[in-house]
Amino acid sequence: MDSYALALAAITLLAATVNGALGYGFSSITVPIALLFLSNRVLNPALVLIEVVLNAYVLWVNRAAVPNVWRRTGPMIVGLMPGIALGTAIVAQVNPAWLRFGTFVVLLPLILVQAAGYRRPIKSERAAGLVFGGGLGVLYSVTTISGPPLAIALNNQGFAKEDFRAALGLIRLAESSMTAVAYFYAGLFTVTSIALIPWIVPSILIGVPIGAFLIRRIDHETFRRICMSFDAWVVAFGLSRLLNELGIVQSSASYLVLVGVAILDSWLLYRFFSVHSFTPTAESSSLPRVESTPVQRQVR
Repeated sequence: MDSYALALAAITLLAATVNGALGYGFSSITVPIALLFLSNRVLNPALVLIEVVLNAYVLWVNRAAVPNVWRRTGPMIVGLMPGIALGTAIVAQVNPAWLRFGTFVVLLPLILVQAAGYRRPIKSERAAGLVFGGGLGVLYSVTTISGPPLAIALNNQGFAKEDFRAALGLIRLAESSMTAVAYFYAGLFTVTSIALIPWIVPSILIGVPIGAFLIRRIDHETFRRICMSFDAWVVAFGLSRLLNELGIVQSSASYLVLVGVAILDSWLLYRFFSVHSFTPTAESSSLPRVESTPVQRQVR
């Protein structure tokens, strides 16, 4: 367990640095790598407890914009409840190896969609929010990751910069709090899970300021895009390994998933760098961004 804890400390330091730079990415970096040696049942409870505190602080910092967003985010929050109940039951009952496999299968397309920059605003926001909230609740309670789809949804619906932060904090505090309660009643908080927290917190305290320092010297969009590529390759590697371990593909052919993702992501990277300007534009600077100061960074 000590070697796993040391590895987790190193992974969360990297993830916290990414989060400090971009304002998001902690769970989406931590979970795919940590699941290579930890199960969801051990990892998730530790991350959820940390996120309850951090999301509460983020919401407090951005509380002035809450009156602008609570009506629009209400359907998503209502939808979270049945989704989290279902997701918690999945974590408690499904075989850990198959749960990791399902996690990777869900995460990979989300990462690639984000990398491709896909957006499509939805007109029926309240009805779509209820359905989206249910799916988000399942995803978060199973993986502790909700940042990528949530950021895409809020950006699609045209949330202004301050409203974006407040909506993100409100929804993520609701989902992390509900998940913590559901985990408690499901008996998922164990000594092993709680023992991981002291290894994670110092990484956050160190990594977030480092990320905030680095992003002032590195192009924001370039850094974000490289982090997504890293994430995609890690998830593809984990998925390839599990295909072999679970006997779904009992040969080196399982690594064709990794090869396929590498080819697709390389093309997306080429497309990104061929059109991306390294000089910030008015359009890029107007997009909602979660980060503002190191203290306001939140972990996802």
